Amino acid sequence: MEPAIKVENLSKSYVLRHQKVSNYSTLRETLTGTLKSLFSNPAGKTSAATKEKFLALNDVSFEVKQGERIGIIGRNGAGKSTLLKVLSRIVEPDRGKITIVGRVASLLEVGTGFHPELTGRENIFLNGSILGMTRAEIKSKFDEIVSFSEIEKFLDTPVKRYSSGMYVRLAFAVAAHLEPEILIVDEVLAVGDAQFQKKCLGKMKDVSAEGRTVLFVSHNMEAVQKLCSSGILLNKGELIAAGGIESIVRKYIENNAESSAYFGIPRPLDADHLPGFAEWVQIEDELGNKLPEVAIGAGWFLRVGFQLNRDLDEFVIGIGIVTMMEVAARTTWSCPSRCVRGKYEAVFKFNDISFASGSYKIIVGLSEQYKTFHYSDNVASVTISDVSTIINDERMVNSVSGLILNQVDVDITRLS
Repeated sequence: MEPAIKVENLSKSYVLRHQKVSNYSTLRETLTGTLKSLFSNPAGKTSAATKEKFLALNDVSFEVKQGERIGIIGRNGAGKSTLLKVLSRIVEPDRGKITIVGRVASLLEVGTGFHPELTGRENIFLNGSILGMTRAEIKSKFDEIVSFSEIEKFLDTPVKRYSSGMYVRLAFAVAAHLEPEILIVDEVLAVGDAQFQKKCLGKMKDVSAEGRTVLFVSHNMEAVQKLCSSGILLNKGELIAAGGIESIVRKYIENNAESSAYFGIPRPLDADHLPGFAEWVQIEDELGNKLPEVAIGAGWFLRVGFQLNRDLDEFVIGIGIVTMMEVAARTTWSCPSRCVRGKYEAVFKFNDISFASGSYKIIVGLSEQYKTFHYSDNVASVTISDVSTIINDERMVNSVSGLILNQVDVDITRLS
């Protein structure tokens, strides 16, 4: 069967211009400088500036089968959005070849393809016409689109008055219901509420079941795993892995997990005016040695260094442990205590809690009573290794066993 999308040696670059400016300037100086540049450069020639070539995509090749749901994942700046824009024919590549079989509907930004002065009703027909559908075909799907988008009351209102959530509802409903052979969806769904996101994922599964192809970009790994059967991983414009979605997500998480056991925390800009701030985090074993990786079932300590700029009567330090998919696994904190000004270390002991294998992010918060004065998200990571896969009575555990693997007491009573 001919692939729905075939990408061969695709590359796209941009030229970044860096104009040196002073750190501080008044509005008057800015306006004066602009006028001077206009009169000193009447021909419209560009002033001297540093130029840098940025390679957004570098020799990317892959195929997507018809009816396949493929997730495109990677860190910010990996080239995901550029790839979708090239596939949607919004930007031209520098080199390479793209073969697409079928009509493409893209949802890359809020309100993509909408005319702000037209009403929701008029934009439905406009989008359908752009996709090459007849008026009769659009009418046959019209009621479905309106029902799915849940914006009946605002159907005859110009879309420039829509909220971002309403924009996304209508845009997705149009893109999914007007029967494109290929549906391309970027992170834009994150604008919608959780219920609507769930509804969209279900619709994309239905679209795929009808033999149509879906390309989905998201930083929500849980949503990607639920929807997609396969994926590709991009890093700095290069395709570094392709295959089943489970293995691609695992590789993405591994590539983003820090291998070090010591993590410095950036000093806040207003550090001197805060009651205090966290400085570093270190993962240790029970003997105080640095521990880059923790075996399942093994005890480990989390040591946090922090500084207090003044005496605090009810100081509290807390930490949160979340998965790479932003699922909270554990939150704990110290009892309120009086601490005088100075440098401190706090040690959190995880020698009686067994986490499932995987990588976890660390959050640190400092508070006085119930008021948090320094909060640091994603300051460190800890990797729980599945090297030791037998825990408590030789029961096998893995990533589907849950986040916390501790046994609980179970009483079994025979009933007469």
